[in-house]
Amino acid sequence: MKPLSPLTLSFFLFVFITTLSPAFSSEDVEQVLDVNGNPIFPGGQYYILPAIRGPPGGGVRLGRTGDLTCPVTVLQDRREVKNGLPVKFVIPGISPGIIFTGTPIEIEYTKKPNCAKSSKWLVFVDNVIQKACVGIGGPENYPGIQTLSGLFKIEKHESGFGYKLGFCIKGSPTCLDVGRFDNDEAGRRLNLTEHESFQVVFVEAEANDAEFIKSVV
Repeated sequence: MKPLSPLTLSFFLFVFITTLSPAFSSEDVEQVLDVNGNPIFPGGQYYILPAIRGPPGGGVRLGRTGDLTCPVTVLQDRREVKNGLPVKFVIPGISPGIIFTGTPIEIEYTKKPNCAKSSKWLVFVDNVIQKACVGIGGPENYPGIQTLSGLFKIEKHESGFGYKLGFCIKGSPTCLDVGRFDNDEAGRRLNLTEHESFQVVFVEAEANDAEFIKSVV
């Protein structure tokens, strides 16, 4: 597919952002819990796993996609027995704080490749597949690719079980759900979506945890 021109891409982003309804509600705010019913706190280390075990795959990790030379794209592992990489949640300007549903947070991996200066999650626009995808690093990791500034949130999933992630673009009143997109790569990309959100749970990562999932139930 021929890459979009900057003008076309900007128009695509404008339409994409302004036509979506807000992904979050201020109703029923509650403290975010892990699978064992323990509150999630900033600075703790957690695996993000699918709420439903099996074919949906495993946890989220990093991988190289498209023409990017550094493995900075956040992918859901296709193998259900894989935890992925642990993440930390940070409430900007507040420590330790309490994470409720709807709390604006930063998400960052506890490890990163040397080619990425930052382990914090961000959103970049892949103009080939026309998707706003989740990654890490900074603009230097995405030459010629637009990155979006903003904060993430955790909300209860609409099914009533588990949670979903969302992203609020800086300077925009709209927050978008985080879903999954299969581009026939090493894993499914996490992307901003107006369709099905990624239904997740959080599992505390133990100090010397194995790479394989012990239990999410």
